Amino acid sequence: MDVRYSSEQVALRDAAVQLLARLAPKTVADLDDAERAAKLDAAVDAAGWRELRVANDDGGPWASAVECAIVAEELGRHLADTPFLGPTLEADLARLTNPGELSDKPCAIAHGLSDTSARADLTRPAGEVDASLLDAAASLSPDDRARWTALGLALTCADLVGVMRGAVDLATEYASAREQYGVAVGSFQAVQHLLADAFVAMEGSRSVALHAAWAVDAVAPDDALAAASLAKAYCSRAARMVCETAIQVHGGIGNTWDCLAHVYLRRALLSIDLFGGVGPSLARVLAHHGIAEGATDGLR
Repeated sequence: MDVRYSSEQVALRDAAVQLLARLAPKTVADLDDAERAAKLDAAVDAAGWRELRVANDDGGPWASAVECAIVAEELGRHLADTPFLGPTLEADLARLTNPGELSDKPCAIAHGLSDTSARADLTRPAGEVDASLLDAAASLSPDDRARWTALGLALTCADLVGVMRGAVDLATEYASAREQYGVAVGSFQAVQHLLADAFVAMEGSRSVALHAAWAVDAVAPDDALAAASLAKAYCSRAARMVCETAIQVHGGIGNTWDCLAHVYLRRALLSIDLFGGVGPSLARVLAHHGIAEGATDGLR
């Protein structure tokens, strides 16, 4: 696996950054700006990001899961309040099953999504899953189901990595600007340790998430699912710690509604819940290696 982005992938990332820098929310109040959200949704639609997994002439997807993950990461980092995961999975499902015309409504495919997490995220409200999508998913062969699930896991991991990047950037910027006793709080060793640990967790998550995205199209379906499940377990645990650290670094203001730190945590909680968090993900990894069930009892 070559972890370097190609020139096309770099261009895709840069285009996503530029678009989201203009239209993604920058404050909690921006989440109530319907006009901005509509412009963002239209721009994402025009960019064709939701169609990256549409079938090409050979029946394969137009783009690899790595390209999808690049977009997903930037959407998470910028707290973009527009659908991406659901429509991408829907496009890939249509490619795998060719079931005819599917719903043109934004898809909210969310395996194991709890009502609590659905209410937690302020950037991605949950929606109803069209019955035809469920029928199509049920008709997948075991190999296609494993690869499709691996794609969903890989994209949620990428979103978590983006959320961690955004939370670390937010906390670092605050620690550099906020002064106490005449100096920036970022000069305090305790704060530096918190941010260093968060950065290490973020970088580790990025590595394992990138491998998971690569594996979706590059290895056998069962191996791809195991790689994505391992990444999901790692990223889920790391993301919660990183986002809680961002709130802690902000001190008292981190617990207020106007601070974006809680929005990152809320988005992380939903992405953790999608397709299962630490326990379910590790259970899939253990099953892949033939380890008995029950080994992950007590894990979330």
